[in-house]
Amino acid sequence: MASPRPARSQGAAARSATTGGTTAKGATAKGSTGKGTTGKGTSAKKSNTRGGRPDAQPGAAPARGQRDRTAPGPGRSRIPAASARDAEAGAAAPDPLRAPLWLQISTLVLSLGGLGDSIYLTIAHYTSSNILACSDKGVVNCAKVTTSPESIVFGIFPVAVLGLAFYVFMVAINTPWAWRARLPVIRWARLGSVIVGIVFVLYLVYAEVIILGSICLWCTSVHVITLLLFGLIVFSASAGYGVKPAVDQRVKSRR
Repeated sequence: MASPRPARSQGAAARSATTGGTTAKGATAKGSTGKGTTGKGTSAKKSNTRGGRPDAQPGAAPARGQRDRTAPGPGRSRIPAASARDAEAGAAAPDPLRAPLWLQISTLVLSLGGLGDSIYLTIAHYTSSNILACSDKGVVNCAKVTTSPESIVFGIFPVAVLGLAFYVFMVAINTPWAWRARLPVIRWARLGSVIVGIVFVLYLVYAEVIILGSICLWCTSVHVITLLLFGLIVFSASAGYGVKPAVDQRVKSRR
């Protein structure tokens, strides 16, 4: 009966040894885990330092209504600030000096009058010169002038048709909307066309007076209208309408 007791003692000893081994393994695992965590923490600290100094952290964004006074770094651009300054300068630029209303209306009325005369002369050219309300004898002789070889340029283009095309363009470019436009090409086209027109008028006057020795009243009315338009448009160009800023004019008026 005494032999079973030692067997029980051996079984208990074996169980306690097994339990101790398991406890030792758990402790070892915990130690390893702690070392790994410590290593990671050290790596994280090292990654946030540069030569023993902590990395610079980005500054906080400026509050609303405050300007960002930080100096622009290599990654920051000054283009938005320059664009803002350009926009402010463009908004502050004064409007150009507009042509007065009397000048706009005068040039438009004269252009319409020249257009009416040109239409009348064109109809007479393609139908009969007898429809012209003008004398056909003496110095004033519309039929002689409108049927002469000088009434057709280069033997191809009738002078009446050229005058019609010229005044169609002058009516369009002398409207108040064209006078208010800021495009430089409109101003140059107006000035250039009236210069060409007055040069052609001088040639026609020479042909009537010197070559033919007769005058056409309807042609002369077109010549006078062209001369008046030339004076008004050259005056507007010399005054700087559409070119000079309106501020300059205000300063001069105050002086």
